[in-house]
Amino acid sequence: MKYFTILILLFISCGSKNKPMENVFRYNEHKNIGSLDPAFAKDNADIWAVNQLFNGLVQMDEDLNVQPSIAKKWNISEDAKTYTFTLRNDVYFHKHKLFKKNSTRKVNASDFVYSFNRLKDKNIASSGSWVLSKVENYKAVNDSTFQIQLKQAFPAFLGLLTMKYCSVVPKEIVEFYGSDFRSNPIGTGPFYFKRWEENIKLVFRKNKNYFEKDKNGNSLPYLEAVAITFLPDKQSEFLQFAQGNIDFVSGLDASYKDEILTATGELRDKYKSEVNMIRGPYLNTEYLGFYMETETPEIKSKLLRQAVNYGFDRKKMMTYLRNGIGIPANGGFIPKGLPGHNESIGFSYQPKKATELVAKYIEETGNRNPQITLTTTSNYLSFCEYIQRELKKTGLQIKIDVVPASALKEAKANGKTDMFRASWIADYPDAENYLSLYYSKNFAPNGPNYSHFKSDLFDLWYEQAFTETSTVNREKLYTKMDSLIMQEAPVVTMFYDEVVRFTRKEVKGLGINPTNLLELKQVSKESSL
Repeated sequence: MKYFTILILLFISCGSKNKPMENVFRYNEHKNIGSLDPAFAKDNADIWAVNQLFNGLVQMDEDLNVQPSIAKKWNISEDAKTYTFTLRNDVYFHKHKLFKKNSTRKVNASDFVYSFNRLKDKNIASSGSWVLSKVENYKAVNDSTFQIQLKQAFPAFLGLLTMKYCSVVPKEIVEFYGSDFRSNPIGTGPFYFKRWEENIKLVFRKNKNYFEKDKNGNSLPYLEAVAITFLPDKQSEFLQFAQGNIDFVSGLDASYKDEILTATGELRDKYKSEVNMIRGPYLNTEYLGFYMETETPEIKSKLLRQAVNYGFDRKKMMTYLRNGIGIPANGGFIPKGLPGHNESIGFSYQPKKATELVAKYIEETGNRNPQITLTTTSNYLSFCEYIQRELKKTGLQIKIDVVPASALKEAKANGKTDMFRASWIADYPDAENYLSLYYSKNFAPNGPNYSHFKSDLFDLWYEQAFTETSTVNREKLYTKMDSLIMQEAPVVTMFYDEVVRFTRKEVKGLGINPTNLLELKQVSKESSL
């Protein structure tokens, strides 16, 4: 209790001379956290917190390779439909009085059966139920062997199992708390749940019985605790970071980007002695989408859709609006860093060609004032206004409609907007995840195909990719599909995002990964006293 009182005082301190608590990692979550139950780990805020508390069969390393976690090894059948996992025998749940003897117990294969059943249970209504859509059945062969049978071969399945939805949970604890398991989580992770005052503070403590060790055989984690605050805006968050009251800031927000970075994306001199910056590819494609089933003539015209793609300079946009953070999307929809990405299949900046395409549309239709309405949220207004100004030079008018995020989400899902700003962050690291947005059986609102794009050839290739066991051939199929999307232009790729992290100099071992997962088990802090 004494330790926790000190921690609370840490939260409310705001002077730049306050010394950070040694070996407690502090960060802010401005979006709040909805649940600590992995069955509902949908948003980044929830995923980051849940990742500290829970483990699954497998996990992803920073190079997107699937590595062992609770499963120490696995075997895949020749037809690629049966996965047999052998579990470690030294993984224990966090302590809880409901476990009675020793206040804990060992994880076994039946725990995964229970955890997967929860995902499928319609009464639970997990946002991760789709993860098991290609699973025929699963069973505990014995205490240390868990087997999954797929309906069809699915090369990306192991990657799918790294998602936090697939974490193991203990039946006796979940059934005791019911829906309140969201705020009373018991897992196997490197940290255990200590206290949560919603929208104020959240504290995790070191799990001294954690099963993983570092490469030198030292027990993980190194940190004593993780402390999360909930300041609601990014500017306040950055101020707390600059004053040394939190250890880490993720992403680049307009409110502070020019304060900390130069126009070319370098850390400003005033921060170099106290702050480290790390950046790398992020599996996130930022784009504009067209609703292909609209009756609006301008949207139905491939000429104008291509004109939009050719009509603005993506590199210039990134320099002025993102301080050089992010990669101009001159390739396809598949982002840089994923197999299948090809830099040559997209659109380059060709203003003359864009102007000619608009002129051709005007000549063919007689519509001398073509106009498209682009719906966006305020966060991306500057990008949309930049594109608007550039396309005006070609003769195409872009009208911008700014709406709340919830309204844009609803309009996208139900085909109520002709053109919309969106992004797609990978659920799992396989290009199929991105191409699923253009498969005709995935029309929104029942799937992610918000543009309602339909191509029989694309569908044929997409379905063929599931049965293709050769990695090389599957990547070729992915590129062919992506190239077809670019030719038909139901989308305007703007940029492939980058993960950008700022940490205090005391923080050691915080890496970076293309899924932007927060991994803290190998993080430590050096005393600044």
